[in-house]
Amino acid sequence: MNTIHQQAWIKFIVINLISCTLLFSFGCKKEKVETNLETSTVTDVDGNSYNTVKIGKQWWMAENLNVKRYRNGDSINNLGNTSTLDSVKWVNSDSGAYCKGNIDFLYNGYTVLDSRNIAPTGWHIPTDEEWKQLEMTIGMSKSDVDKVNWRGNNEANKLRLHSTKYWANSPDLFEIWGTNDSGFTALPNGCFMFYGKSSSSLDEMGFWWSSTLDANQLWYRYMDKNKGGVFRYFGPKNYGFSIRCVKD
Repeated sequence: MNTIHQQAWIKFIVINLISCTLLFSFGCKKEKVETNLETSTVTDVDGNSYNTVKIGKQWWMAENLNVKRYRNGDSINNLGNTSTLDSVKWVNSDSGAYCKGNIDFLYNGYTVLDSRNIAPTGWHIPTDEEWKQLEMTIGMSKSDVDKVNWRGNNEANKLRLHSTKYWANSPDLFEIWGTNDSGFTALPNGCFMFYGKSSSSLDEMGFWWSSTLDANQLWYRYMDKNKGGVFRYFGPKNYGFSIRCVKD
């Protein structure tokens, strides 16, 4: 190989190395903002405004519900936040209650089922089937969507916004996940589960209720910073999870 060819080959290698480095450093870690999504807003009874997004044929809230009252104006019982919560009172509650999670409010299952309705007018808490419709819209197979535990492959990445402000840093290149293709913008709000105790890793997980009962327990969804799939199971009404709403 003559000198000119050697120089050209070296230049080719250097340019490609620089391109790959820039792609990894900026393309992979950059929070993806989808610009061709159909979006709007909705306002709850307290005057809070939420971004909404159309995913397939459904309109979803792109933020967690953060309301303190039912649609008729009645107050929901406030039991504090993750550091001051009276776990005994939480566990023993048999009516709607909420507390402050990692970012937004966490609600117990009694709030979900209360006939006074926590959702903004024209909206409702999604059923298990409506969650499945969302999951299939973004690529989950029919054979996976009906399963329990972890299902799918990368659907959570399409639902989740990568944000180092909220999600815990991870050694497993989590920063290249969380493309938020759907515009759903899932963030980690933690949860209250067994004995009214909060997760020790509030910034690593998000849980969302459905309104569908199974043997007196409610189906829910769970996303974890280290998983590309979406977890589906059911839990007792004294758990505390986030709420997203879907349009009627």
